[in-house]
Amino acid sequence: MPADLILVNCRAYTVEDDNPLAEAIAVRDGRILAVGRSGDVLPTAGPGTRVVDLGGRAVIPGLIDAHLHLLSFALSLGRVDLAGASSLEEALARVRAGAAGLRPGEWVLGGGWDKNLWGRLPHRRDLDAVAPANPVLLASKDYHSQWASSLALELAGVRPETASPPGGEILRDPATGELTGILQENAGRLVARAVPPPSPERCDAALLQALGIAASAGLTGLQTFEGPEVLAALQRLRARGALDLRVCCHLRRESLADAARLGLRTGFGDEWLRLGHLKLFLDGALGSQTAYMLEPYSGSVSRGIQVLTREELRELVGVAIEAGLAPAVHAIGDAANRLALDVFEETAPAWRRAGLRPRIEHVQLVDAADAGRLGRLGVVASMQPSHATSDWPVAERHWAGRTGLAYAWRTLLDTGAVLAFGSDCPVEPIDPLPGLYAAVTRQTAAGQPAGGWHPEQRLTPTEALRAYTLGSACASGEESIKGSLAVGKLADFVVLSTDPLAGTPEAFLQAKVEATAVGGRVVYGEL
Repeated sequence: MPADLILVNCRAYTVEDDNPLAEAIAVRDGRILAVGRSGDVLPTAGPGTRVVDLGGRAVIPGLIDAHLHLLSFALSLGRVDLAGASSLEEALARVRAGAAGLRPGEWVLGGGWDKNLWGRLPHRRDLDAVAPANPVLLASKDYHSQWASSLALELAGVRPETASPPGGEILRDPATGELTGILQENAGRLVARAVPPPSPERCDAALLQALGIAASAGLTGLQTFEGPEVLAALQRLRARGALDLRVCCHLRRESLADAARLGLRTGFGDEWLRLGHLKLFLDGALGSQTAYMLEPYSGSVSRGIQVLTREELRELVGVAIEAGLAPAVHAIGDAANRLALDVFEETAPAWRRAGLRPRIEHVQLVDAADAGRLGRLGVVASMQPSHATSDWPVAERHWAGRTGLAYAWRTLLDTGAVLAFGSDCPVEPIDPLPGLYAAVTRQTAAGQPAGGWHPEQRLTPTEALRAYTLGSACASGEESIKGSLAVGKLADFVVLSTDPLAGTPEAFLQAKVEATAVGGRVVYGEL
């Protein structure tokens, strides 16, 4: 049968070693029928084939975000946004404005605050002054700390005598013992569970908006790390025919028992919606100084927070493997990454026998002794390039003398690890093009730091693109059906206004997404 669509006169970066650059692509029934020279592809045309001349523009495989929080991003679009607030006063003004349109007792929700910009942690009394009639709960930029008002703490039953939960910390004034309103890691759940859940209708509407934004950024695939409510919402959208992007839903620890009992395994689903890994938190984050470290933070005696003991992690990984769920461990500090690798090495016979592929989420700092272990073991390094350019001043401050293997993409790639890139949205913006720029420059869009932060860890444009496409597909076990432009694979592709792989790195920031196609169907822009 003839092709449905043929793209000609393009520069198609296939991410395939044996055919890296093509000039034409043919699509039939949602899959790639042919890719290569025009003379080889055009013969697949028939009377009803649509042939599009792209005028030399670039085509890349559909970008796949290997790590984000889709429903959190969706719901954040209608909440208080504190991202970029350079002072506590600016943040409080935004909270005041957000509370102004609410009835007394309604929750003010949002996040994005960064205490590293303010020089100190905020306090619950700051929120009490601007929203006295409303409970307030605001996540930090890294989502590893929560800032709660007095009313929010009261409604959640968190009192001065409340003990910090395992793997979390309720911060108190060291002199008086009073609650400051800051809750780190697992302690944040004590207040979060008091927040009324959004209605299914609210979730669905918010997800549709977020999916549209993702498509406009050139994303065709998303891997989200959230609770069961996002899977339920995505199933509703799928049933309505409204799910235009491919989504892999990774499970949380709380869902392990239910998934095992139901026999739900990694890979269950189809090309549009499927189950991924089981995520386990091993530590916190750099921004909150809760990442678990081998040595204390600079100028501190703290080594961060170890959320799970070695025994707990080993047991959970074992249960997950037995249930057919591949483990994905959140590890940011060098101690957390070592522990995750130790457990993956101990359990390697079991997960290899089950055909599972473990991954570490973030891998932000590794010790030199551990850098090559991901490649040797076959553990995917799921990383977010924009974190490096956002975090480098904080990393230099708190990890002084240890940053040579921070966000060490080059070292990990050269030692055999599969890199899978994502955004961690809403921690960072969802747009992957600035992430690609960060990966090849180690600089912010403003060119800081000069020459790039640890430029020896930069990637080439092709390597960065591979991590955001085929690497992400590998991370979810889908490299045989997507992630590159190859015959038989899903026809997920993006048309860009300029060719960022043939120019200077700044071209990644200048390029515009002109069309995003999923299964050969345009879901954003036009051809």
